[in-house]
Amino acid sequence: MTSAATLRDKQRVGDLIAEIRTASTRPWKIMEVCGGQTHAIARYGIETLLPENITLLHGPGCPVCVTPINLIDQAVRLAAEPGTILGSYGDMLRVPGTKGDLLGAKTRGADIRLYYSPLDAVQTAADNPRKQIVFFAVGFETTAPATALAIKKAAAIGLENFSIICAHVLAPPALSMLLGMPDTRPDAFLAPGHVCAITGENDYAALCSRHHIPIAVTGFEPIDLLEGIRDCILQLEHGTAFLTNPYRRVVRPEGNPAALRLMQETFIPVDREWRGIGTIPLGGMDLSPSCIRFDALRRWPDSAPPAPQPPSICRAGDILKGILSPDSCPAFGTACTPLTPLGAPMVSGEGACAACYRYQRTATEHLPQNRKGKQP
Repeated sequence: MTSAATLRDKQRVGDLIAEIRTASTRPWKIMEVCGGQTHAIARYGIETLLPENITLLHGPGCPVCVTPINLIDQAVRLAAEPGTILGSYGDMLRVPGTKGDLLGAKTRGADIRLYYSPLDAVQTAADNPRKQIVFFAVGFETTAPATALAIKKAAAIGLENFSIICAHVLAPPALSMLLGMPDTRPDAFLAPGHVCAITGENDYAALCSRHHIPIAVTGFEPIDLLEGIRDCILQLEHGTAFLTNPYRRVVRPEGNPAALRLMQETFIPVDREWRGIGTIPLGGMDLSPSCIRFDALRRWPDSAPPAPQPPSICRAGDILKGILSPDSCPAFGTACTPLTPLGAPMVSGEGACAACYRYQRTATEHLPQNRKGKQP
């Protein structure tokens, strides 16, 4: 039986689509920068519901996808160190470096573990005092507080056998860099809701002002996404550029002050290479001087220069920049599939290629009619 709430949601979706269609009179490009949003857009067939003059670009919203190859190589190297246990989130195991991936290292005998939280790695360190525990810390501002909390706990209990490879990245500098690329510059952004739940609105409001571009903070349900798209289209049509937040049930203007304080105590912003994009000024986080003793790459330095990336027909870099759609890559669905991934966007659960592969033929949710007047 269809609930009254479901019927209301369907009606709201239909109203938003009608509002967007009425408001949009010109071609517009809107980029989402959250992997969860990319998958929701593909899953619900959001693109098929929009007028043809609106293009959705899938940006670098997957932190696993933008983790630089040299850090993956370093993780593979450290995993082979005697007496070492290396852990990370599940998506990282199959992301290829120049010397294979962590799953391959595991099959060769390395002790590699999946963790839902870096605090689990701290517990492993406490339970195994004769082992060195290295946590491969990846993610945007969403996961950085958990890494910071793990370091704080390790310091509080005096653990000397816990360290991290810090691969955290910051979203606003990436948006600013994309706006400086004339071949990919979007007309508006859908800001990542879970990131903004930590950081608040200020950084994105500043981007609106600096680059004169509309940004809407959005969530992951069809109504969330369509409200964000609607807000952007209304601004673009009227020539305005400011931040809107249709996701206020989760994102407060000030963010999460406790999480922000913890991050500020633990990390400092640094220039960071983003895989497929290049070095982004202040686009990453590294450990602050007070926490530098937990830096695994300082404990086990590698004097060898980074290995060059091998040639590939994979166009992951252009996909991450929004220049190319996943299904336009010559490797998509043939040489590159979830079982045989050539690039990180096909590996990660948040990658645009994985979303396109999974949902391009099966957008089965019962939503209103699409562009062609058919169910998506």
